[in-house]
Amino acid sequence: MSDFPSVAVVILNWNGKDYMEKFLPEVVRSSYPNLRVIVADNASTDQSVPFLRTSFPNVEILINNSNEGFAAGYNTALAQIQSDYFVLLNSDVEVTSGWIEPVITLMERDPMVAAAQPKIKSYLNKDRFEHAGAAGGYLDRFGYTFCRGRIFDTVEDDQGQYESASEIFWASGAAFFIKSSYWNLLGGFDADFYAHMEEIDLCWRLKNKGYKIMYCPQSTVYHIGGGTLQTESPFKTYLNFRNNLVLLTKNLDPQKRLYILFIRFGLDFISLLKFVANGKFQHALAISKAHRSFFKNLQRNWSKGTQDVSSFNKTGFYTGSIVWQYFVKGRKYFKDLMQYP
Repeated sequence: MSDFPSVAVVILNWNGKDYMEKFLPEVVRSSYPNLRVIVADNASTDQSVPFLRTSFPNVEILINNSNEGFAAGYNTALAQIQSDYFVLLNSDVEVTSGWIEPVITLMERDPMVAAAQPKIKSYLNKDRFEHAGAAGGYLDRFGYTFCRGRIFDTVEDDQGQYESASEIFWASGAAFFIKSSYWNLLGGFDADFYAHMEEIDLCWRLKNKGYKIMYCPQSTVYHIGGGTLQTESPFKTYLNFRNNLVLLTKNLDPQKRLYILFIRFGLDFISLLKFVANGKFQHALAISKAHRSFFKNLQRNWSKGTQDVSSFNKTGFYTGSIVWQYFVKGRKYFKDLMQYP
């Protein structure tokens, strides 16, 4: 029996054969001594599975019968895996030497640590943080997400400014470490999210129970980003706006829920007008569609809402408005933002 906790790195794949050909060799060569590497295939049509069987015979393969999306796809896969830790790794991520050990060591030190992420930098510009995760995720009071190292479209270069392990609000789904016991305790992702923000929802549910989410700078990975849904996709806009409203409905203090949602609808309408002004009519329609979907499923999502926030771990929760700080006050960098809650 190994002295190291068991770790299962699980890559959810949908038509990502080219990514796996490029990035899977380094994952397989990971030095962690008690490791399984598993690809969960979401009904790919690009010969991913035959390629894996031929080129990576030691990689385990799980096959989902249909493309269930990110959230349900991982739920289906992880229900079949026994391991102390799950690492949910995007197929478009390049890992580095010794990337697993520091995160597991950090998480083993404290039983209240449920999930964590490494430092996430851009594969296309390796001196710069990557949009989806950077040096750890934060959330403002109106549900807007940002990161140390990335606020909206302002992405920082890595100049050693985030070199200490620290508690955050959410860990990126691009390289998401979680203790399997906590994954199972909360039932994994909410499959209704389909894709985008399901990891933030899971982290917030963990935070509502008092658990910790951590950032580990001793581990670095490089993420391409936008591998499945491109940034300019109206469908991505739809998912982001719909899922953000669901995120708030499920996790906010019940006494503040209606007030915050009311303000978010107003802010979303401003975003819609901005898309119209920029000629991005499909994105404006996506926001409208997101709101219609939200109201259609309001009763279902409201019933999922937390009723007890007495244990809420607020570390990483920004009590101010990131929209106000960034767009009105012009504070583009995390170091400036933290001076003004």
